[in-house]
Amino acid sequence: MSDPRTPEYAHGPLPCVPAICYSGYRDGQSPGSAVYPDIDQIAEDLRLLQRDWNMIRLYDCGPHAQRVLQAIRRDHLPLRVLLGAYLEAELDNPNCPWGGRHDPAVLRRNRARNDAEVHQLADLVRDYHDIVVAAAIGNEASVDWTDHLVAPQRVRELVLQARDRVDVPLTVCDNHVPWLGALGDAVADVVDFISIHSYPVWEDKALEHALEHTLRDHAAVARRFAPKQVVITEAGWPTAANDRGIAAHRASEQAQQRYLHALLDWSARAAVPCFVFEAFDEAWKGSDDPGEPEKHWGLFDRARQPKLFAAA
Repeated sequence: MSDPRTPEYAHGPLPCVPAICYSGYRDGQSPGSAVYPDIDQIAEDLRLLQRDWNMIRLYDCGPHAQRVLQAIRRDHLPLRVLLGAYLEAELDNPNCPWGGRHDPAVLRRNRARNDAEVHQLADLVRDYHDIVVAAAIGNEASVDWTDHLVAPQRVRELVLQARDRVDVPLTVCDNHVPWLGALGDAVADVVDFISIHSYPVWEDKALEHALEHTLRDHAAVARRFAPKQVVITEAGWPTAANDRGIAAHRASEQAQQRYLHALLDWSARAAVPCFVFEAFDEAWKGSDDPGEPEKHWGLFDRARQPKLFAAA
């Protein structure tokens, strides 16, 4: 295990403060249906989060993110934002288990849409310069199982587009594996810090080995790109699962609490920013099975009631 005092844990442009991923879709709402929480629902969520968190991560620049920024400003909430530009598929991906093939016309439209998303990101950074402290181009668009695959060189092009338009630190958010390959080769020199995702439970790691696994993920990327800052922009633990991808016995509120306590204790000691995934359970995600693990990563449930970690 790496020593937190070594240069691979160099400080960087993103502050190490309590940070969490936020997607505020409630029952009957989802990005796919274009039914979004209203600004008062979002403000209700943010007032819960502000008690323990200083920074939130948003995934895209659409109506949900715009309302989050509006709510923070309207209600003078003490939250800062890592704002994302979500990239849609520009390539087919036959390795995606749930559908990575697209009509060529859709891929062409997505390319134009991704350019527009970066422009929208720049507009929001400018309009909310007092709230947005950093920006990310893409979310898991390079990992081998993604359904929204974008070529690493194209990700680089979009980062450079953003570079010309924004004055906040830039990153790309993805699984740690692409950073050790083509994505790292393409974009590491044009981002201000590197953002990785680590999910030990998706790798079938037992709870007692989970933190060690996340630290290995981080250390492998940090060694390659030292002294550039490497941030964890997603790490978490589900509270329910159905044995499809995650063994049901591994998922519980108690396991979530233990993993996150250990992770955030290390994050503070090592001065490595870490965004917990996710603030609230997301009923719209995954299959119709109520035990679908994608639905159960929240620190709060669908009714906005705290689970063990948030209640402590």
